[in-house]
Amino acid sequence: MGSAAAKNAAGVNGITEGVIWKQLLKFFFPILLGTFFQQLYNTVDAVIVGNFVGKEALAAVGGSTSQLINLLIGFFTGLASGGSVIIAQFYGAGRRKDTSHAVHTLICLGLAVSVLFTVVGIAFARPALQAMAVPDSIMEYSVTYTRIYFGGVTFTVLYNIGSAILRSIGDAKRPLYFLIVCCLANVVLDLFFVVILDMEVAGAAIATVICQVISVILTFAALMRTTDCYRVVLKRLRVDWNLLKSMLRIGIPVGFQSTLYSISNILIQSTVNGFGTDTIAGWTAYGKVDSFFWMISNALGIAITTFVGQNFGAGKYDRVRKSVRVAMGMGLGMAAVLSVVMLLTRHVMLGLFTNDANVIALGEEMMFYMASFYVLYMPIEIFSGAIKGAGDSVAPMVITLVGVCVLRVAWVLILVPIWHNLFMLSISYPVSWAVTSAIFIVYYLKGGWMERCIRLQK
Repeated sequence: MGSAAAKNAAGVNGITEGVIWKQLLKFFFPILLGTFFQQLYNTVDAVIVGNFVGKEALAAVGGSTSQLINLLIGFFTGLASGGSVIIAQFYGAGRRKDTSHAVHTLICLGLAVSVLFTVVGIAFARPALQAMAVPDSIMEYSVTYTRIYFGGVTFTVLYNIGSAILRSIGDAKRPLYFLIVCCLANVVLDLFFVVILDMEVAGAAIATVICQVISVILTFAALMRTTDCYRVVLKRLRVDWNLLKSMLRIGIPVGFQSTLYSISNILIQSTVNGFGTDTIAGWTAYGKVDSFFWMISNALGIAITTFVGQNFGAGKYDRVRKSVRVAMGMGLGMAAVLSVVMLLTRHVMLGLFTNDANVIALGEEMMFYMASFYVLYMPIEIFSGAIKGAGDSVAPMVITLVGVCVLRVAWVLILVPIWHNLFMLSISYPVSWAVTSAIFIVYYLKGGWMERCIRLQK
């Protein structure tokens, strides 16, 4: 029965059979487009408030606000990835009952965490932003946006869970369709609340929350209508404590890894805040353009994690390693092309967010220092995603801690105060990428992670 179910799963998504590069691309592109439309939520907010409200509002909806939101949401997304890996492995192995238990346990975990995030996000928005040295000129905008966002964070969490479940079983298309609908709705609602009702930053935040509600309705309607083993049935919502322990064993290190990234970025954002409003706005505008690269790398990371998870669960270990090689080639090629495109079009792309010449110039300077080196980051995403897909999440966390966070924090605390300029601040990113990628390459080739994961699985 297990073998038949595994074949059925593979027949649906092709992950455990077929030509690897074709299956990876079929899975990658819907995830990429989905990530693109998800990113458009905040990008649309930035474009509209930047052009219709001002650079202070632009700095508020990006910058420190985004870093604070990413800190908590990133932690949960990492935490939930433990559930995604377990679901992918069960589904690839044809363990239908275990797949169902894992789905319902993951949803329960998300509901519990979302309550905590709502309370923490609303209560500590102002103290957290003050600790990040947000200028007084944008403080009220930033607090307003953050509190409204976290007031509806339950819907963000539930959407992330629903889409993670669909992707873990090999369905990346429906999350894409849902996001397209919601992104178009976000454009209309942003214009309505910000431009017509003149609600400024609050209007952009409200529009985002409403669209998250729509995305949850669409995603869970799909999960509740399916006849497959990942179907969501409300009366089955309960915690399988053994599965929860397995999810947390994988998810907590991944969540902590995401938190480490966010903490280092928050520290850098605090340093950026010291350069003034124009630099904050330039950093925010560049961050929105820079998000195109992170969409590609994130999509590849999700794809390889799911790909490895299902093939590892099915016992196809040679296919696991082949898929990593293919994904690495794809990732390095995409990163190189994107670097060239972004550098050639940087003035036009930054001009979408503001018409302030100084802000655009500062954004171009940051882009030159960072976007030129995207290829250095890609091994981190591919190797980390593959190793996590097999069930080893501790090593990627430790490598990230040493290579990215410790190095970047030391750089900002020691070198930036000595040479207080954008070059020294910006170059901390490619330097940390290069060091971390080198460590990942050594661990992937010599660390014996595959053998340990196989023993743990047995």
